[in-house]
Parts: sequence; C-alpha cells; structure tokens
Amino acid sequence: MLFDTGIHCYTDARRLARKRLPWMVFDYIDGAAGQEHGAALSNRALQDIRLTPRVLRDVRNRDLSVTLFDKLMTRPFGISPMGMCNLAAPGADLQLAKIAREHRVPHGVSTVASTDMETLHKASGGTAWFQLYFSGDGSGTFKLVERAKAAGYSTLVLTLDVPEVGRRPRELRHGFKMPFRIGPRQFVDFALHPRWSLTSLAKGSPKMANFDGKTYKFDRTESRAAADWSYFDKLRAVWPGKLVVKGVLHPDDALRLVDAGADAIQVSSHGCRQLDSAPPAILALRDIRTIVGPDYPLFYDTGIRSGEDIVKAYFMGADFVFIGRILLFAIAAGGIEGLRVLWDILSQEVSLAMAQLGVTTIGELKNIKELRATTSFTDTGS
Repeated sequence: MLFDTGIHCYTDARRLARKRLPWMVFDYIDGAAGQEHGAALSNRALQDIRLTPRVLRDVRNRDLSVTLFDKLMTRPFGISPMGMCNLAAPGADLQLAKIAREHRVPHGVSTVASTDMETLHKASGGTAWFQLYFSGDGSGTFKLVERAKAAGYSTLVLTLDVPEVGRRPRELRHGFKMPFRIGPRQFVDFALHPRWSLTSLAKGSPKMANFDGKTYKFDRTESRAAADWSYFDKLRAVWPGKLVVKGVLHPDDALRLVDAGADAIQVSSHGCRQLDSAPPAILALRDIRTIVGPDYPLFYDTGIRSGEDIVKAYFMGADFVFIGRILLFAIAAGGIEGLRVLWDILSQEVSLAMAQLGVTTIGELKNIKELRATTSFTDTGS
C-alpha cells in the first residue's frame, strides 16, 4: 500500500509544511529579504514565460537524462546546497543524499549543513558537491577546502552572493538564531507544534555539524565582505577539482569568472534571501547565456516550483537546474515518502512538458529558435 502524503504539487507540500513546522522554522525556510518583493518578482518572471506546444511529433520515448561534467545524470535537476536542512525533519540531509545517490544527481552540501560533510559525501555515493562560504579573514575557509579534498569531494561550489547576511524580517520577528536560543517565544512556538518538537528536539537540536567550536568556529552572521578577486585566484590555485561559482547575476562578473578559471557559473539570486531589489534570476540567466556563448556551463537556481519551471530554465540557457526549499517542504510534509513523491512529480512534469513541446531529450529544450519561449514579463533593468 502506497503512503498517501497528500502531495500533488509544490503548493501542497508547502501548505502541509506550514501546518507542521514551528513558525520560526517555516519562516526560516520560506522567507526572503526585506519586504519580499524580489522573491515575488522572481516567481512572476518565471510564471510569465510562455512555451509554445508543437504537434505531430513522435514523443513516445522521452529521456530525462543529461551529462554534467562528463557524468550521466538520470534527471535534469539536482539539489541546491541548503543550510540546516535537519530543521525540516530529523535526517533530512541524509534523505536528500539518498535521493541524489539513487538518481546520480549532485547533492549540494552546505558549509552550514546539519550533517557533517564526510558523512554526506559517503551517503550520496560520491555525488555530493561541497558548497563553500568565505568568512572572516578566510583562514577557516581554506581549512574547509582541505577537509573537502580529504573527504573525496571533486566539485566545490563557491557561493559569493552573501557579502553580508541579508535582513529577513520573518527570521528577526521569531528571534531565529543558530545555534538555537530558546526563550519564551520559541518555547510557545515549539509547544504548539508538538509533532515537530517531539521528533526533532528529542534527537537534539540541529546544529552546524561542520564545526566543533574548537578548531574552527563559524558565525552565520559574520561578515564575508573581505572576499575579492585575489581570494578567488588563491582558491582556484589550491582546488584541483571542478570549481562552480554560485550567486552570479551580472554578465560582466560572469565574463571575468570565465577568464579567471571558473569551471561553471550558477546563476542565482539566493532565492532573494539577500537583496530584495535583486533582478529576476531567470532573466539574468538569459543575459549571461548571451554573453558567455552557447558552450560554457551555466547552472540555474531560484524560484523553481515545478517541472515546467525546470523546462523554462533550460529554454533560457541553463545546462543544469538546482532545486532548494521545495524539497525541504516535502520532507517536512511527509518525510522521505514526501520527498520521493515531490521528486517524482517534478520528473513527471518535466516529461509531460517535453511531450507538449514535441521534444524527446533535454538537449532539444535549449534550441530556443526552433521551440520558441516567450515572456510577457517587462524587464526594466539593465
């Protein structure tokens, strides 16, 4: 008998997660910077892209696999690095790693993951990529790089769009901090969500597992503003594997990163969690693809809510797509079963969209002239 998760789309997962998670945890996962205009604008830009169906094409045999860094992935989407995943449910990090291993897709392991990088690399079957934040004077950052090498990571994802942690009013209202500081407000919040509290806090409050507080401490709110191009050059010199740069929105930055030796760029506005005025990342993807040319590897995340959104990202120039918070909502809503259900829904939606568009491979989605993607969104930026 199949487990009925009640999940039929992303909105179901989010609705159920909102009921089951403490307000503080839900708003940490769901929230964005400022008044959240940027997040709404980003979502609207994706929604406004229209895809033109084609007819009388044999689309019976559709293939969702793609090749990424010379490795075959069975799905055209992977898992974005997300901090403190175990807030969604105990073992969430390991559930994501299991899905990544089964489908041979990248599992982004955050600097501030709630399971240590060594465990997640093994659990993912070697598909894990380590996401790196610069912090403070950078000395601790390079210790993490050496540790990632020793753990067997072959791809590093350098996230550069957080020179300072953005103000997220929803977090501030709840007094969200890591590690947890439980005061009267938090106690009431947890008491009103006993299912989460009994299963999560009983296993020990989630913590930033890559730091023991002795050899290297990490302050989530510490300034990262000292990172500059010389830091990138040093990192490129010491990291022998693939180096992906995440959080790029400006074409000039993209061009300079190509010249500086980045192996790929991940176009992202960090879910608009840092800058409320950030432009829609999906439109930045289009502009960056134009300037770097057709062959340079471009990845995309931000605002993906459905399989059709994944297809749109490929139309706009992506070579691979990463998904974030909606997977945590699925876990919060239904555990590993909820995650599997949403993963299958996304796969089905990609496949069904391909059938409507008359294509049988992901590669065909990038042929924009032939298949035509249009947007009614008015871009007033430059």
